[in-house]
Amino acid sequence: MRRPIGFRPNGIITFTSDFGTDDSYVAEVQGAILRIAPDARVVDVTHAVPPQDIRTGAFHLMRAVAAFPAGTVHLAVVDPGVGTGRRAVVMQTGAGHVLVGPDNGLLSWAAGPRAVPREWARHDVVPPPRSRTFHGRDLFGPVAAALAAGLVAPEECGPAVRDPVVLPWPRARRTHGGWSGEVLVVDRFGNVIVGIPGDRLRLGDGTPVRVEVAGRVHEAVAGLYVHGAPLVVHEDSSGWTEVAVPGGRAEERLGVRPGARVTIRWT
Repeated sequence: MRRPIGFRPNGIITFTSDFGTDDSYVAEVQGAILRIAPDARVVDVTHAVPPQDIRTGAFHLMRAVAAFPAGTVHLAVVDPGVGTGRRAVVMQTGAGHVLVGPDNGLLSWAAGPRAVPREWARHDVVPPPRSRTFHGRDLFGPVAAALAAGLVAPEECGPAVRDPVVLPWPRARRTHGGWSGEVLVVDRFGNVIVGIPGDRLRLGDGTPVRVEVAGRVHEAVAGLYVHGAPLVVHEDSSGWTEVAVPGGRAEERLGVRPGARVTIRWT
């Protein structure tokens, strides 16, 4: 088994949230980061996670982490439990990344099985007071900055968390003639990303398939945006199964939202 990669900060901080861009929240967090780590490079992943939608935030964070080099700090704030007793955690992954955010499952998909979660307890590094409603600015952002600047190491952040909150992993189910999985997200183009690993399908372009949702059957073909097809099914850029409408919106055609179950059959 490969040994975990140690964390050596490279000065990059990614930022994922449900804050949107209509208010000053994102800028306030970034300001709090730069006050501690003025040389940090802050990369916005997305701030368009639907409000309080931990699952969607977890998916986008998972995708983003894989794109960055070891030594990156990943800040994620989708925090419906702010102001309650939920823990603030720092997770070092086996691939040399560090995740910072609330202990509500948001970090769990990106963390991986070898992650080491710790509850933040270094009040000497990021001292109170802090707002009860804006831990992104007053706690998580400064913690991410301290880690990226090398002011504190992940193993020095606090006690190990033995029972971190973990979101259930989206598991595909083999069905007669196909596979079934949950809708993970709908992207801004209306493409429906289903929790079926794309390599489970192994279909040649043009193969007829059926997409079943809530008892309704939709005819489709396998392939990448096949011209003239009402629906296409293929493996997306992150390795999941995508259902798309060339030039249209698949979520409207299928009438689905995240969490809905989709079955894809080809025999």
